[in-house]
Amino acid sequence: MNNTKSLLAEAFGTFWLVLGGCGTAVLAGQGVGTLGISIAFGLTVLTMAYAVGHISGGHFNPAVTVGLWAGGRFPAKDIAPYVLAQVVGAIIAAFTLYFIASGKAGFTLQAGALASNGTEAHSPGGYGVAAGFVIEVVLTAFFLIVIMGSTDSLAPAGAAPIAIGLALVLIHLISIPVTNTSVNPARSTGPALVEGGIALQQLWLFWLAPLIGGALGGWLYRSLLARD
Repeated sequence: MNNTKSLLAEAFGTFWLVLGGCGTAVLAGQGVGTLGISIAFGLTVLTMAYAVGHISGGHFNPAVTVGLWAGGRFPAKDIAPYVLAQVVGAIIAAFTLYFIASGKAGFTLQAGALASNGTEAHSPGGYGVAAGFVIEVVLTAFFLIVIMGSTDSLAPAGAAPIAIGLALVLIHLISIPVTNTSVNPARSTGPALVEGGIALQQLWLFWLAPLIGGALGGWLYRSLLARD
């Protein structure tokens, strides 16, 4: 599966996720609120799953890639190239968003300016590291269970992108107040690298927790829920 078109699809899909989701938060967040931002993130995954999911599998997220490997659906040899493509797409999207946002008079590149993730002082609701870590692990695990189940050979045909997109909407509704919602290390990396500061200092959590959650969710589905 590791070919140029697959990697380009992953980069394009992750670019769209960050530009669409974080872009909504940065450029239109005051107007659409938490619900609108949550829907935007879900729509990015839903639309790209239909657009390029047949090319790469539509991961757009290192935690999904690792989770699918843990669930026996993805080869270990392709993890690193997929993750690299996802991170590159996210970084390009973050710089694109920065360029657009900075076109408005008065814009300053400060903590949270590009919808970065964080805990404690950088948490939208002031939640601590432990709360942020737990919610990222749990929600990423359930995200993988939804992905594994909706893409199972016994699942209704064509419904997976809708189920996955709606799951991401729900995940954001739950956790935007806690961490500004990651469940995706690539999504966290792009804004953190551009913003720097506290977002970059806390980036480790938004790699570790989603990767643990993704692996856990993939393993749980494979071990406890999948039909033999």
